[in-house]
This record gives sequence, C-alpha cells and structure tokens, in this order.
Amino acid sequence: MTTTAMPPSVGSELRRWRELRSLSQLALATQAEVSTRHVSYVENGRSRPTPEMIVRLAEVMRVPMAEQNRLLLAGGFAPRYPHRATDDSVLAPVMAGLRSLLDAHAPYPALLLDDHWDIVDANEPVDGLLVGCDRSLLEPPLNVIRLCLHPRGIAPRIRNLPVWRAHLLHQLDRRITHTGGDQALVALRDEVTAYPAGGERSVRPSADPVVPLEIEAGGLVLRFFSVASQIESASDVTVDGLHLETFVPADARTRQALSP
Repeated sequence: MTTTAMPPSVGSELRRWRELRSLSQLALATQAEVSTRHVSYVENGRSRPTPEMIVRLAEVMRVPMAEQNRLLLAGGFAPRYPHRATDDSVLAPVMAGLRSLLDAHAPYPALLLDDHWDIVDANEPVDGLLVGCDRSLLEPPLNVIRLCLHPRGIAPRIRNLPVWRAHLLHQLDRRITHTGGDQALVALRDEVTAYPAGGERSVRPSADPVVPLEIEAGGLVLRFFSVASQIESASDVTVDGLHLETFVPADARTRQALSP
C-alpha cells in the first residue's frame, strides 16, 4: 500500500511563516489588527481564513508575492498575483524602461536579475567582465553568483575573492530567509559553497565604507561597489522578483579607466 503525503494546510503554512519571521501570535495579531484567538484558530485549522485574511497576514509577515499565491492555493482560493513571462506583451513597457536604465548606466556595468540571480538582461560593459569565463557557464540561464564564484568563471580574476564571496553568500542567505527557503536558492547555495574559497577563509573587516568588487579586466584592476534597486509598485510576480544591480566605480582610477 502506498500513501500520498497531504499538502500542507494554509494554517500550518501561515504558522511556518510566522515562526520564520520570529513573530509571536500576539505580535502578528496586533500588526494585522485581528484577535490573537483568530490567528490561533487559523493556524490550527479551527477557522478557515478568507483570501483577504490570508493576504493581510502574509503582508504583515513580508511574504513574497509568489509565496502569497501558494498560500491562497493552500487555502482553496485562486492566486492573487499574475505570473507572466518577461517577454509577455503586458510587461513590454516595464521591460523597455528597465532596459533604458541599463543602457543609461554605461560605461559602467549593470545587470537586470531575477529572484534567483539569473541574468535577464545586461548592458554592453558587462561583456568585458565575462572575458575568459568557461563557455558552459555562459549558457542560459546565466547565474551571476555562479559566474562570480565558479573557479572557471570570474573568480580567478577577483582580487578580493574571500571578501566578495562572503558578501554574495550573505546576500544569498538573506534571500533564502526572505523566500521561506526557496529550494532553488538552497541548491545554489549548496553548489557555490562547495567551490574553492579563494584564499583565507576568515574575512577581516574592510576599511572601505562599502564592500568593493576588485576585478582584473583589460590589464587593469577595477574597483566597484554595487547598488541594487527594485520596483516598489509591482503587482506581478515576475516584476516583483526583478532587481537592477548597477556597479559604480569605487575609486577615481576605475572611473577614469572607463570614461569614454
């Protein structure tokens, strides 16, 4: 006889998110402006939440849009947010606007990344940073964390690899926590943490005000710091997961070297 595992209930999933966010039932109820008893009843299955209640609790717990859709499905309701492909005609104005921001950032590198750090688009200066990477790593989907840390990727040309590696792994850990343990991100972390660390494993605090990327390119050592930005008004799962990663010169030498 075989048994089929029952999918988690919406109540148990809401409890899991509450515990991930280190919230008590009282704290969640207070912020969502509902009674603690109602939160307790929802979590233990004694009360079936409405879709509005699911979304209200999820928003208090900063649950990403894709996971809110899964919570609604677990509660027996239709997903709230559409999930379109990046080439969908509805998203064309948004993607064109993001492309214009990439182009405007030249001559400095800029990337448009999805919520797994896969490259959706990039401006021309990025090509100069990928010279020498193994061709297998440049097959889509191109993952920027894999490209940075793989020994046949950019890693051999990153002068401060231990520092930059620690920075990327910290960002990856934060994203895993934010998404409630996205399995693709967990697999990516397992993969890249198995790569060579690139020197000393203990990372000393940097004297720089930001964590720089120091990379050899065109016979020079370029120093950048990165700025990530997202669309705050997103109402589509795909758009909500996109972010721009722009690289800004961290010293005058890099700015001068890349000036047209």
